[in-house]
Formats: sequence, structure tokens, C-alpha cells
Amino acid sequence: MQPLGPPSDETRQDWQAAGKATALGCSVAVSLLLCIIAGVLLDRWLGTRPIFVLVGVVLGLVLSGYSLYELATVTAPKRKVSATRPRGTASTDAAGDEWGDVG
Repeated sequence: MQPLGPPSDETRQDWQAAGKATALGCSVAVSLLLCIIAGVLLDRWLGTRPIFVLVGVVLGLVLSGYSLYELATVTAPKRKVSATRPRGTASTDAAGDEWGDVG
């Protein structure tokens, strides 16, 4: 048997992406479930029917959206804009792929 060495960068990135996706899925599920359960309990306690369940669904969706936004902004790579390059001209990223400025 061959000894296992350290994982390659590609494998490490795959596992990191899978971990982020799992964390986001759990965050969405937990926030929705907790808000809906809280809505059901409030409806039973106050004698109202679908009001707080609907509020719980909306609140859970808002919290899930915020989690997605936070994940997207925290993990987004920071782009530096060159002050010497005129706006609207094409440039290349670290991989050599060409991209242009919008606006």
C-alpha cells in the first residue's frame, strides 16, 4: 500500500466547498424549522391560527437569505482595481482569463 500524503490543493478546495454547502444547507433548514416551530407554538398559545406560522416562514426565509448573503460576501475574493488601467478596458485575472469592467 502507498502511504497517503497531504491532499492536493484541488481536493482541499473540493472539501472546503462541500463544507460550505453543508453549512449553508444546515443553516437554512435550522432557521426555517425554528421559526416555523416558534410560530406554531405562538399560534397555539394565543389561539390564532395561521398568523404566526406565516410570520415564522417569512422570518425563516429572511434569515436564510441573510445567511446566504453573509456566506457570499465573506468568502468572495477581494478584487483590486488598478488605478492606472482606464475604465472599460479588458484585463486578466490570476488565471490569465480575460474580463472587462462593467460600467
